[in-house]
Amino acid sequence: MPAELLSVLLLQAGYNTTVVMLGAAALGIAAGSVGVFAMLRRRALVADAVAHATLPGVALGFMLAVALGLPGRTLPLLLGGAAVTAVLAALSIQAIRDRTRLPEDTAIASVLATFFAAGIVLMTIVQTLRTGGQAGLDAYLLGATAGMLLSEAVTLAVFSVAIAAVIALLFKELVLLSFDAEFAEAHGFPVRALDFAVLALVLAVVVIGLRIVGLVLIVALIVTPPAAARFWSHHAGAMTIIAALIGAASAYLGAAISAAQPHMPTGAVIVLVAFAALAVSVVFGSARGLLVRALGARLLKEQRP
Repeated sequence: MPAELLSVLLLQAGYNTTVVMLGAAALGIAAGSVGVFAMLRRRALVADAVAHATLPGVALGFMLAVALGLPGRTLPLLLGGAAVTAVLAALSIQAIRDRTRLPEDTAIASVLATFFAAGIVLMTIVQTLRTGGQAGLDAYLLGATAGMLLSEAVTLAVFSVAIAAVIALLFKELVLLSFDAEFAEAHGFPVRALDFAVLALVLAVVVIGLRIVGLVLIVALIVTPPAAARFWSHHAGAMTIIAALIGAASAYLGAAISAAQPHMPTGAVIVLVAFAALAVSVVFGSARGLLVRALGARLLKEQRP
């Protein structure tokens, strides 16, 4: 096992495995970097809700393709439907939060449950249609990382570069929004537009990653690497880089482990590796880790007269 895993990590396990590992790493970079601002802006649960809200969109996209005489699994229609219902879910959360007295967490939970339930119902209807192509739609729920194509890996790489460019362009504004939205609004920054930009980045990562790791696991890739990075730095720039690296490393290593042990589901292994990185960060993180805090408390106690 160690020798085989080392061979996979060194990209010596064949063409398909290399494509999967590099494509997954590209997705990890995008999810980790975007997740930093979703976490700092307290939008992690919103990411969870919009991810679950993509399921009815996938089903509706399938139905629309069949109605138009196209193959049911026409990818642009499936992803387009996912994007539409994800946006509707985000707008629903915002409307409930702004126009009622319900707290945001209640709005998120209700929208998540409603859209996901609708998705289950629509998926059941899709399975009863007298057409082909229904098989494999469950990949949008749990992912199909091991079946990644070269075109998908290239798309993820291009997408990661685009995400990095957007974050670099709006970095100062996003940091200000994340740490002090009231100050940003008082000084004329377009807070609502910036909030929408964060949400749009999250939506883009969710929709692009949907086919690769599924709606359940893409949320973990958005949330876990930034949470781990928070224990290594107090600075947003460093956190963004660290989160991107943890996301990439988790995806790369998780895909490698799955390739070395073919019966392990790739997406789930990637998430478990990311959680392991979070656990290590909680203990050993140089900024907020338990060990550093314990040593600091001990030194402070020793310095007291």
